[in-house]
Amino acid sequence: MNTVQENLKQIQQDINAAAAKTGRNSEDITLLAVTKYVTIERTEEAVDAGIVDLGENRIEGFLEKQAVIGEKAVWHFIGSLQTRKVKDVINQVEYLHALDRLSLAKEIQKRAAKKIKCFVQINVSGEVTKSGVSPDETLAFIQQLAEFPAIEVVGLMTMAPNTEKEDVLRSVFSGLRQLRDEVKAAGMLHAPCTFLSMGMSNDYTIAIEEGATHIRVGSALVGPYK
Repeated sequence: MNTVQENLKQIQQDINAAAAKTGRNSEDITLLAVTKYVTIERTEEAVDAGIVDLGENRIEGFLEKQAVIGEKAVWHFIGSLQTRKVKDVINQVEYLHALDRLSLAKEIQKRAAKKIKCFVQINVSGEVTKSGVSPDETLAFIQQLAEFPAIEVVGLMTMAPNTEKEDVLRSVFSGLRQLRDEVKAAGMLHAPCTFLSMGMSNDYTIAIEEGATHIRVGSALVGPYK
């Protein structure tokens, strides 16, 4: 098994190449280490390798890791969050990547002791197995979030289909970028919407070429290890 440092070196080379290909600055791309399947020790290895941003989607594992690592990391909750679980995590994270319904927004407003930076999750591909707001409803949904001052919509997030077809992946990622541009152009104070959270271990270079600002990399970086 490679060290995180070894994996990070390769991933950083890939990020630099993808950014250069489209005339972007690689420093504008945030690498999230998705540590949900690995131990606290492996997560600490990622932090020691210089990774700042950590993504978790299982509450128990997240709280255990945060208790050890604490403020050495910027914490992102990247999975679907049940409304009844909001109180357990919302004040422990800097970013939530899966805001997808008004009931969740209401509970965040109720429980948050600070402003929460949220990515609205969009189901660009239309897959029934995926959560998220439909593209057609995105602008109206984000307009409604103005009712919740604890929420700042910093960007949009999507999960691409599990496919190796590059044209399909590009279509999904470019679709999210276009939606982001529409929301940003609307000039809503509560929704600057500058970021795009998209791309994982198998497709992050394509996501970067299509405009990703945040990529969520697990197995390629820290490994799918218990």
